[in-house]
Amino acid sequence: MKDRVKSALILIAITAACMPFAVTRILYFGVAGGLCAYEYSKSVEKLNARCTLWVMIVYLAAQAVLVWFHAGLFVYAVLFVFCLYLALFSGVIHRNVSGVGALYTLAGLSYPCVLFGIIMVISVSDIWWQTLLTACFATWGCDSAALFGGMRFGKHKLAPHVSPKKTIEGALCGTLSSLFTGWLAWLVLGLSTPVPLRLCLFTAFVAAVTGQVGDLAESLLKRMIGVKDFSNLIPGHGGVFDRADSLLFSIPTVYLCFLLVGI
Repeated sequence: MKDRVKSALILIAITAACMPFAVTRILYFGVAGGLCAYEYSKSVEKLNARCTLWVMIVYLAAQAVLVWFHAGLFVYAVLFVFCLYLALFSGVIHRNVSGVGALYTLAGLSYPCVLFGIIMVISVSDIWWQTLLTACFATWGCDSAALFGGMRFGKHKLAPHVSPKKTIEGALCGTLSSLFTGWLAWLVLGLSTPVPLRLCLFTAFVAAVTGQVGDLAESLLKRMIGVKDFSNLIPGHGGVFDRADSLLFSIPTVYLCFLLVGI
């Protein structure tokens, strides 16, 4: 527990230091995406397959440059398609990658790399801090409430074939926590941006749900590969991918909700 708390404090300090400037935010999410891609590629080796890590790194690096220059949606799409071609071609030119490895590269390019690419775009938008703050409140509040709710009330398994410890009761407690986190986000956002309370409550609710979906999606991936954690890079927490799973889903969700109502 001591290592877990210490690691969490260090992560919070690093994150806070990188958030004030656009360039550091882009680098922060680009590096995080690269670490997740590395953890994913090393885990895939347990299946006696080898994906092409450099394709995913090329995508993230190029995406970071395009985000810095505020490229349009079409350019981002072209980059993704180009890297898709590279992923398939890597199976042709590298015998130890082959077709199976090319497919795993495509999977890694889509998840987590594209989601990190989207978050990089969000990080330079006009509502970047409102989006990140609300998503973090909703996700972390949901995770904590789901953990304690599951320990106290959990009886019915949510998805035992994917994550044996998660319960329906815990998931409901996590979702209900959005009422508090949405209210908390409304208080903080209201200091600079007039935001309706009902919007914050709805957004936090949807983010809590999609964050849990993201957690289950990563659990499904780990179950398929046969690993408990993607790495032990963060003592007490596992790998970077293990910490980012829910936020990869909740951050774009919050941004979309805010965008649709013109925040």
